[in-house]
Amino acid sequence: MKKKIIIVGAGPSGVAAALKLIKSKKYEVFIFEKENEVGGISRTINYKGNKIDIGGHRFFTKDEEVLNFWKEIMPLQGKKAFDEKEENIYEGEKDPNKEDNVLLKRRRISRIYYMNKFFEYPIKINKTTIKNLGIINTIKCAFSYLKACIIKKKETNLENFYINRFGNRLYEMFFKTYTYKVWGKYPNEIDASWGKQRIKGISIKAVIKNALGLTKEKETSLIEEFYYPKYGPGQMYTEISKQFQQLGGKLFLNYKLISINKDFNTATFKAKNKIEKYKFDYIISSIPIVDLLNTFDFKVPKNIKEISNNLPYRSFITIGLLCKKINIKNNSKYITLGNIIPDCWIYIQDKNIKMGRLQIFNNWSPYLIKNNKTNDKIWLGLEYFADEDDNFYNKPKKELIEFGINELEKMNFLSKENVLDSICIKQEKAYPAYFNSYKNFDKVKEYLNKFENLYCIGRNGQHRYNNMDHSIMTGLECAKNIINNNKDKANIWNINTKEEYHEEKNNKNIKSI
Repeated sequence: MKKKIIIVGAGPSGVAAALKLIKSKKYEVFIFEKENEVGGISRTINYKGNKIDIGGHRFFTKDEEVLNFWKEIMPLQGKKAFDEKEENIYEGEKDPNKEDNVLLKRRRISRIYYMNKFFEYPIKINKTTIKNLGIINTIKCAFSYLKACIIKKKETNLENFYINRFGNRLYEMFFKTYTYKVWGKYPNEIDASWGKQRIKGISIKAVIKNALGLTKEKETSLIEEFYYPKYGPGQMYTEISKQFQQLGGKLFLNYKLISINKDFNTATFKAKNKIEKYKFDYIISSIPIVDLLNTFDFKVPKNIKEISNNLPYRSFITIGLLCKKINIKNNSKYITLGNIIPDCWIYIQDKNIKMGRLQIFNNWSPYLIKNNKTNDKIWLGLEYFADEDDNFYNKPKKELIEFGINELEKMNFLSKENVLDSICIKQEKAYPAYFNSYKNFDKVKEYLNKFENLYCIGRNGQHRYNNMDHSIMTGLECAKNIINNNKDKANIWNINTKEEYHEEKNNKNIKSI
């Protein structure tokens, strides 16, 4: 008789683990998801035919296994998308204008909007930056940076981490306010470990070479190009779950875990107006740890509960605006259909603007917008970060939409009369954060590891600010452990713990991006 595996949460890690386990033909596998669709925070929302990516999800990875996993699910683009004006090199054969199950290859442009000007992201010391800042400001930034190169601060927090890599002046301009927007805390209150994987410093050697025109080779940043499903990230996870079910796996939507018994072999779920119990041999959780521990139908040690209950999260608000046009002109070097600005994301650094980022969905995939062959409509995503219990997050959605439109008008980015339609989406516990009781998180991890048949995976399942590929890696490694009867979970917990910049690797190592 096959052993039963329950997976709680149908995000990237959960569906990846499920597909690998069901392919082994050794188990009965069940996925339970509390929402009415798969994908977790990587799902795609369909609003009147216009699709919203909640937070922006680039498909890039340094891991060959994850890359091959994606390619097996969705074949690669081989012909131009209708908005592409420049030549590109494609690896696949699929024509996105004729087929839907296709992974696009997209150019990624992200810029910083500061002092009503565009700066490159990540911030670089180059001609554009010098021109935007002005000579005097640039000189002050340069001396501040050189001071940071000589006098290093102990990296006890994120503020010192930033200053060591950019100098105090650039830190104050480009990092302090934005970090507060995202986390609701200033960098001196946040653990430095987040920055070690997310932020790349400035290389003085590279700056000098660039200024003198001596640069012949460059490191290729994975932010220059990325893969992206034709209809957004949720399409990938919908396809994975479809294949999972075709192989005999069971998917239950709108099922919320409410308890796990003291013998750790039965899970109880609430679904609409009914309560159902399911026996299991293994249980895999990708839900927030605080929610998982609150389902334990037995006494959890007091200190573990206190740490868990005080683990911090940031929630997320996306406001979708369908517009006839925007006021910002495309003055970049990039050619676009309809001559719209080329950005995927714009990071808003103005401290008087609450908005953190602005997405241009057209540039992620032109197929996200309904009937938009000429790019005569622009589909925007306004991104705000908040706590679940704060006044801003709990404003009525209509008020939040008005607030967002007013902020874009204040920036002279948009005129209200050009907004055709709008939607507001709230996502709780989108970002696990590295402060409050996080410093004691290892005690929670140690407690959870005592349950041999429990595996915690994914961003929320491990309370780690993972990229999608890291979350998928935790799911794949978890499945391997179960298949191989490996009870040591260190390989799962150790994913995404190396202190290296996530978005870069050398040209010689690049195989597919």
